[in-house]
Amino acid sequence: MSETKKQGIEIQLDEQVAQGNYCNLAIIAHSTSEFIIDFATMLPGLPKARVKSRVVLTPEHAKRLLLSLQENITRYESTFGKINIPTKQPLIDPFGHKGQA
Repeated sequence: MSETKKQGIEIQLDEQVAQGNYCNLAIIAHSTSEFIIDFATMLPGLPKARVKSRVVLTPEHAKRLLLSLQENITRYESTFGKINIPTKQPLIDPFGHKGQA
């Protein structure tokens, strides 16, 4: 088990979780009280994507995640160059909202 300290908060990371899951698809839905992000893997030749992880966030934490991702992408691009997205394919999530991959 690995432990990381940041700003006085101790975070525990189990070895199995630390290995992570490869995901190439995210489906985002929301209600008035929460945001749900399903991380999935879509493989060539298979008609279904398999959800590997679901994260449920409050609207406040979803916005904090958005801002943190934007800050990290800005830092990444300043080091490695612009991330190009060739096409955007809208998806329909299980809750009927449109999402982005």
